[in-house]
Amino acid sequence: MTSDATIVATVEDLLRELAPQVLGALTRRFGSFETAEDATQEALIAAASQWPDQGIPDNPRGWLITVGSRRLTDQLRSDLARVRRETAAAALLPPVELVTPGPEDDPATDEDDTLKLLFLCCHPSLSAPSQVALTLRAVGGLTTAQIASAFLAPESTMAQRISRAKQTIRTAGARFSLPPEDERAERLRVVLQVLYLIFNEGYAASSGPDLQRADLTAEAIRLARDLRRLLPDDGEVAGLLALMLLTDARRSARTTADGSLVPLADQDRSRWDRSSIREGVDLITATLAQAPVGPYQLQAAIAAIHDEAQTAADTDWRQILVLYELLEELASNPIVTLNHAVAVAMVKGPRAGLEMLSTLDADDRLAGHHRLEAVRAHLLEMAGDVAGARDRYRIAARRTSSIPEQRYLEARAARLTEAS
Repeated sequence: MTSDATIVATVEDLLRELAPQVLGALTRRFGSFETAEDATQEALIAAASQWPDQGIPDNPRGWLITVGSRRLTDQLRSDLARVRRETAAAALLPPVELVTPGPEDDPATDEDDTLKLLFLCCHPSLSAPSQVALTLRAVGGLTTAQIASAFLAPESTMAQRISRAKQTIRTAGARFSLPPEDERAERLRVVLQVLYLIFNEGYAASSGPDLQRADLTAEAIRLARDLRRLLPDDGEVAGLLALMLLTDARRSARTTADGSLVPLADQDRSRWDRSSIREGVDLITATLAQAPVGPYQLQAAIAAIHDEAQTAADTDWRQILVLYELLEELASNPIVTLNHAVAVAMVKGPRAGLEMLSTLDADDRLAGHHRLEAVRAHLLEMAGDVAGARDRYRIAARRTSSIPEQRYLEARAARLTEAS
């Protein structure tokens, strides 16, 4: 017999999947993203309270669209009545056509607007944090409270951010449609970047007591799967999904029972998710053979090499180095150079890696970041400079807001102090 908790979980999963489709349909029909978003949330709340007891309707998507449409229709009628009461020239008002749900609400005949919704949430007029928040709210179906909790921000602050994002979109005159062909590639790049930001925040939380936030990584993977379904021939969409799967496959081995960080080289690889690894490897192998090579595909290929190595010593660092050289040519940035330096150190020695790291000291995008000092400390330790490594580990520990990372870096420094 199915438990109540299982039924509620099933309903929640279904509502999260349907939320962007319903919001897209309402936005397309009524023209206002902001009011459609409010109506969608009301429909989701109604379903969450009714479906566990009354059962999931035969056409859940149509049910949600119908409820949302009625909410918007009622609001239009109410607004129209208010305007007529308050406006002396009410007789001059043009007639307003009210939308009544009908057979077209059948999902078999209604188009999926998820891709349009993703492009709208990642509109270039929004800041990156606003793009992430709005994507999680509108496309991910997360509540404002859930998003605030994920990013350790007050709910009121997150509500204001989301509200301002909606206002910015309205002011910018953003249309609910796919961008013109000449803008689509650049806008898709932003969409992929936002999904990757969500994934990274879940995989390595930037602050707080937990190293990982599984709800965010799962949501990013789900959205990447949706995007892959909508754009099955795009190599970078496939590359991003493969990269997420191959990276997330190591999640259970990244921490000990008390939440302490375990570096890649020391992880128990028997705890890695082999089904995710197989799916990711198959996906990136097929994509590299068919699509033009892009940055996400190269990163996925690097992740696949790590995941397929039976032990850390078996890692093919020479092949990884070649891939990082290609990645630097395609999409050079400080993080790529940082990881490239590690590959150089593993193949050519730590001093060569440290020399590459020195090129980042003047880069404002990474100078002062704890990861730069953490990698420098690791390479100094490899080179036998115990005192230098210890000092850099301590600097890195002071610069991170992640408690697990801070504890790990402090422990590394302490171990070197004891050894000296």
